[in-house]
Amino acid sequence: MIGAWLVHAFTASGALLAYLALTDAIGGNFRRAFLWLVASTMVDAVDGALARLARVKERTPQFNGSKLDDIVDYLTFVFVPAFIVHGAGLLPDGPVGFVVVAAVLLSSAYGFSREDAKTADHFFTGFPSYWNIVAVYLVALQWPGAVNAVILLICAAGVFVPVGYIYPSRTVTLRRLTVVAGIVWGVALVAIIWQLPTPPRWLVLTSLLYPVYYFALSFVLALQRRLRL
Repeated sequence: MIGAWLVHAFTASGALLAYLALTDAIGGNFRRAFLWLVASTMVDAVDGALARLARVKERTPQFNGSKLDDIVDYLTFVFVPAFIVHGAGLLPDGPVGFVVVAAVLLSSAYGFSREDAKTADHFFTGFPSYWNIVAVYLVALQWPGAVNAVILLICAAGVFVPVGYIYPSRTVTLRRLTVVAGIVWGVALVAIIWQLPTPPRWLVLTSLLYPVYYFALSFVLALQRRLRL
């Protein structure tokens, strides 16, 4: 039982990392804020496997680790990245910027609350709230606020569109390619964060190939699933 509670504590540590990221974002140190979010993503990447290994559902039946994971994920994938984008001045001033942030926060609150947010065949339903990744690219590319607002609103609308997005480590189709390419892309993303606020533009643009692959594969598989149904 101790091992199961240690896994829950490990998952909960993501909330502390979110707090550290928010503190640095408030201070304008967006590079370090993103590094804390990278650390929280690493926690999120392994806590599920640890939970299964420790058999947390069997040993702590009175505690919902999935709910804890969702709370932490909302903080690290949604709330802090939304604050960074707004706090970095990447959105239009005034009510428009607030509306965009509200769209991000509220759409993801809906997405996290869906019973079918994750399907049995390992897909996310609707845009899977990868706002931490979107925020890195917006900070790195420094596009005009109006462009950033349109991108965020499109992603927020995508939460409500029932397209299945692949779960990189669990969706069977092209899983090895997805995982290997994802590792390479992850290293590139950390390199981009490390060199903020002025990372090499060629690196930023080249790294976008993986998100393009991710969305393309998701849409192709979603179409195949729909045709089968």
